[in-house]
Amino acid sequence: MPGRVAVGSRVGGRGARTLTSMKDGSITDVPGIRIGHWTDRERITGCTVVIPDRPAVAGVDVRGAAPGTRETDLLRPGNLVQHVHAVALAGGSAFGLDAASGVVRYLVERGVGFPFSDGVIPIVPAAILFDLGLGDAHAHPDAEAGYAACVAATDGCEEGSVGAGTGATVGKALGPANATKGGVGTASEATDNGLIAGAIVAVNAYGEIVDPATGRTIAGARRGDGTFDDTIEALREGRFWRPEVPVENTVLAVIATNAALTKEEANRIAAVCHDGIARAVRPAHTQGDGDVVFTLSTGDYALGEYEYRTVEALATRAVERAIVRGVMAAESLGGVPCARDLGVRID
Repeated sequence: MPGRVAVGSRVGGRGARTLTSMKDGSITDVPGIRIGHWTDRERITGCTVVIPDRPAVAGVDVRGAAPGTRETDLLRPGNLVQHVHAVALAGGSAFGLDAASGVVRYLVERGVGFPFSDGVIPIVPAAILFDLGLGDAHAHPDAEAGYAACVAATDGCEEGSVGAGTGATVGKALGPANATKGGVGTASEATDNGLIAGAIVAVNAYGEIVDPATGRTIAGARRGDGTFDDTIEALREGRFWRPEVPVENTVLAVIATNAALTKEEANRIAAVCHDGIARAVRPAHTQGDGDVVFTLSTGDYALGEYEYRTVEALATRAVERAIVRGVMAAESLGGVPCARDLGVRID
């Protein structure tokens, strides 16, 4: 169908590199992690799937007050399931959760899942963001889209207006007509002895995006003079758009690490990584945001006595940088300009 494509790019895939600070890194720098996107540019929506090569210990932290999720309760400490087989992120609001069904079908066909007497049950947590205000309000990723994203998955990760970030926007305090384009971003951080944490983030925030490295706003609610407004000041002064639509925002993140984590530690990493969202999105975790962070641990790296705190620091930094890259890689779409087309540049 024209305009509807499954994308699996090898840009930024893992390869030979010095594992120190990965300025141009990707979540797929974590060995055994694949990313697939399904993108509908005509109707401006899409979905993204994160697939580990083998079942991964997982955790989750839902911090936004307007989330749309699937199979998150089973990730909490004390519940039976210890591993997941994929994570799905999608546009389309609650309708987009259907994409996870296609991921399940893809995995069943390959015999991947939680074993039971007559086969397997794939465990696929999922979360969605609201993009129905851009493009076709009746379009959303379905099971076929989720399946196609799996087929497209590679050890690379395309960024920008693709997958779950196709219809993403940021900076909505002054209304949708003054928003800036959001998108999907990825980044990774590592130590010189091979400990890696990477992140992929779909950036669809109510607030503006701030580059934590400089403190400069790089995307947000646009004023008439082309500069970005301050969301907190707009709220303080009562200048926000009316009627306010409080449920059209969300930042979705998946963290992957080669560190061997327990389920409790994976949940803790997810909680801590919301700090990365708070550093790059202002304000974050509002009543109208459905912010969710997942963690996947491949378990290839045995942590030393004091290294767990290093995973927390690396993963949080990767989230910050992935958010910045998500808006800087985004393209103008559906009449919403991107940061680059507005003249924003970062070092």
